[in-house]
Amino acid sequence: MSNKGLPLLGAHGRLRFRHLQLLDILGRTRNLRLAAEQMHITQPAATKILADIEEIFGAALFERLPREMRPTELGVRALRYSTDTLAVHNKFVEEFEALKLGGHGHLTVGTISGFAAHPLTTSIKEIKKRRPLLIIQVLEQSSDQLLVWLAERKIDVMIGRFTESWQHAHFHYERLLEEELWVVACDKHPLSERQKLGMVDLADWPWVLYPQPTALRKVTDEIFRNAGLRSTLSVVETASFLSAFELLQSTEMLSLQPATIVKKYVKKGLLTRILIDVPTRMPDYGIITRSGESLASPVQDFIEVVRAVTAVANAGS
Repeated sequence: MSNKGLPLLGAHGRLRFRHLQLLDILGRTRNLRLAAEQMHITQPAATKILADIEEIFGAALFERLPREMRPTELGVRALRYSTDTLAVHNKFVEEFEALKLGGHGHLTVGTISGFAAHPLTTSIKEIKKRRPLLIIQVLEQSSDQLLVWLAERKIDVMIGRFTESWQHAHFHYERLLEEELWVVACDKHPLSERQKLGMVDLADWPWVLYPQPTALRKVTDEIFRNAGLRSTLSVVETASFLSAFELLQSTEMLSLQPATIVKKYVKKGLLTRILIDVPTRMPDYGIITRSGESLASPVQDFIEVVRAVTAVANAGS
C-alpha cells in the first residue's frame, strides 16, 4: 500500500461514490459476495474496489475471516464516515428532486407518542400555512430509537427526551413540556368505581407496559419500586399505543399512559381513568437536534412553530 504516508485530506479527495457505497454495504453485510450482488457487480470487481479503498487510506480496513469481513479499528471509522456521507448525499438528492417537482424542501420529524397526539398535528397545520409545498415525513417512535435515527441523519429533528446521560454531549436540547401520567383501563373495569386507590391495589392486575429502555417504562418501574412493590408478572410489552389500546378494550389490563394520548379516549368512553395519584411524572421532553450543526430553513421554521404551539399549551395548563 504505497499511500501509507498520504495525508488523510489527500486520500479523501480520491474517494468516489462507489467506494463509499461498497464500504456502507460491507458494513451492513460483512460479506463481499453479498455486497457485490447488492451493487450489481461481480465479486472480483468488488474485491478490486476494496483494494483501491485500502490503498487510498493506506491501511487494511477489514480482517478477511473465513465467514465474514470484520472491520478493523480504522475500518469502523471508515464505515461510519461512509454511512454519514451517503446519508447527506441521499438527503440532498431527495430535496433537489422535491424542488424540481415544485416542492419547497423536505422535513423529516421524529416524535414520541405524547407529542404526536395533539401538539404535532397543530404544528404541522401551522407550518403548512407557511410552506404549503413542504414535504413532511413523520416517524413516531420511542426516544431511544429516535436518538439513533437522529445520529444516523435519518431524521432532521426530534421531539422527545434523553434516555442516557452521555447523550447530552452529542445533541442540543430545548425543553418544551412535561407529561402527566394516567392509569387507564377498559370502560367497565372493576376498579373504575373505586375511590382512594393506592399502588398496592394495582399490583396484582395484568399490565400493558412500554418496553425497556423507553423512558416511560423506566418511570413505571420506578413507581412500582418506590411503592415497595415487585413488578407484576402478568405483562404485555409494546411500544405501540394502538396495540395497547386494543388490549385495554378487550381485557381487564391496566396501563400507564401519557394523559395527552388517552384523554380523548376517556372523554369518548372508550377507556376509563383509574383514580389514583401517580406519584411520578414523566421527565420533560423537548426539541432535540444534532450539536454543532446549522439547521436548514424548514427545520428552523418547524422549531419556531413548535415553540409557539407549546407556549400556548403551557399557558393553558
